[in-house]
Amino acid sequence: MPAAFRPKRSKDGRMALVATLHHIEIALSDADRGVYESLDLRVARHPSETMKYLLTRVLGFCLLHEEGLAFGKGLSSTEEPAAWVTEAGGRVRLWVDIGRPSAERLHKASKAADRVVVCTTDPPEVLRRATEGERIHRAGEIEIVSIAKALVEALEPVTGRAARWEVVHSGGHLYVTTGGKSYDGAVERSNLGAAEE
Repeated sequence: MPAAFRPKRSKDGRMALVATLHHIEIALSDADRGVYESLDLRVARHPSETMKYLLTRVLGFCLLHEEGLAFGKGLSSTEEPAAWVTEAGGRVRLWVDIGRPSAERLHKASKAADRVVVCTTDPPEVLRRATEGERIHRAGEIEIVSIAKALVEALEPVTGRAARWEVVHSGGHLYVTTGGKSYDGAVERSNLGAAEE
């Protein structure tokens, strides 16, 4: 059994897998957006969540950081995104999904939120092809943030349950320093541009 999955006995005596908590302290310098913050993130990793998915979530959180941004239940809930900004009264200002959400999910998200962003390690064309011809509300406004897959793959073996990162975003490039070593990759921003409702 992978070390990231911790067994826990349920009320009926069976063993169940529960989320693993990752603690990542981040010194964030986003020169492209003028955002400079110290983030102390505690990220619950769902038993079915890959480390690649978790790292994409965390990097997306950094690239989109704003006041009020919080992780949602993610994979453990179909009703919540990976991260979001909500306001009093339940209004969703920002909805962040990871990877390759379905056209149906994007359609619902775009109806529920003012702004929808998908953070992925795939080129934008992959998501566009997957949703081509599908009914998606305000598809042209859905943003895609493509993070270099090589960067995420490089961070996988060096990120444990506790980590400290220095993250710099400048000139459309992302630099992450951890454990005395630096890793970098490009960030590409575009729009879904699929068929609208």
